[in-house]
Amino acid sequence: MQLNKNSKIFIAGHKGMVGSAILRYFKKKGYRNLIIQNRKKLNLLDQNSTLKFLKKTKPDFVIIAAAKVGGIHANDIYSADFIYQNLMIQTNVIDSSFKVGVKKLIFLGSSCIYPKFSKQPIKESYLLDGKLESTNESYAVAKIAGLKMCEAYNKQYNLDYVCLMPTNLYGPNDNYDLDTSHFYPALILKAYNAKIGNKKYIEIWGNGKARRELMYVDDLADACEFFLKKKTKHSLINIGSGEEKTIKSYLEFIMKKLKIKLKIRYNKSKPNGTPRKKLNVNLAKSYGWKSKINLDKGFDLTFKSFLNLK
Repeated sequence: MQLNKNSKIFIAGHKGMVGSAILRYFKKKGYRNLIIQNRKKLNLLDQNSTLKFLKKTKPDFVIIAAAKVGGIHANDIYSADFIYQNLMIQTNVIDSSFKVGVKKLIFLGSSCIYPKFSKQPIKESYLLDGKLESTNESYAVAKIAGLKMCEAYNKQYNLDYVCLMPTNLYGPNDNYDLDTSHFYPALILKAYNAKIGNKKYIEIWGNGKARRELMYVDDLADACEFFLKKKTKHSLINIGSGEEKTIKSYLEFIMKKLKIKLKIRYNKSKPNGTPRKKLNVNLAKSYGWKSKINLDKGFDLTFKSFLNLK
C-alpha cells in the first residue's frame, strides 16, 4: 500500500514533543485521516485495549512516538518505570499492528541505544558492540528490544517495520522540568531564568565537555513521512543533523541568542553522561533523506514556543 493523503495513519503518543511535531507536520502536509487518542481513553500499557483500538480504527500505517522519556537524572532515578513502560507500549503497539494487518510501521528510538564508548560517528552496525551508558541503560535496553522485535516480525511475517534512531531532539512542546528534562531545554530554561533574574553565573552538570548532536524535531517528522513512502532494505536507520557541539558551546550559543554573558559554573559532582554521541547518517542520505533545519532557525522556533509557556 502506497502512502497518500487519504491513508489512515495512527500516531501513537501525539501529545509529546515528538508525536505532536509529527501530528503538526502531517496535518500541514494535508493528510486527512490521522488517528489519535488520548491516554485516558487508550492505555497503551494495556495489551487488550491497544488491540481493541487498532481493530476498531484499522490504520494503514503506524508511527510509534509514544514512550516514557527523560534526561540523565530521570533515567537514572526512574529506571524501573523506563524499562517497564517502554517495553509494554512498544510490544503492544507492534504486535497489535501486525495482528490487524499493518504492513508498514515506524518505530522511533534514540541514539542512546548505542554503546557508551562507540566509535564516532556512530554507524548502525555498532549496535550491541559494547556496554551501554549506565544512567540510561533501562531505556536503551527497552528501545533495543523494540528494534529487535521489529526485525523479527519483518523476518517472520515479511513486514516493512522501520526503526528510525534519531539523535538528541528539541523543539516546541519540549519538557522544561529540570528534574526530568534533556540537557538542551534545561540549558534554555537556566539561561532564561538567569537573564530575567539578573544573575551573574549559570551552573551546569558535569564539566561541559561532553559532545552532543542536536536536531530540530520537525526534521524527524519529515523523516517519518519520507520513510513511510520508501521501501527500505534496512530496518535500522540513523536520523541526525550532523550538528555537534560541546554542552558548554550550546550554552554559549544560547547566551548569545539571549544577548547575555554569564560565568559558567560546573557541578562536577553530577554525571557527564556519554562523552560523545554523533550519528553516522550516510545510510539515511543514501535513501535520499537529510536534515533541513539548522540550529539557529531551530532555536528561534523553539524559544518562541518556550515563551508561550511562560
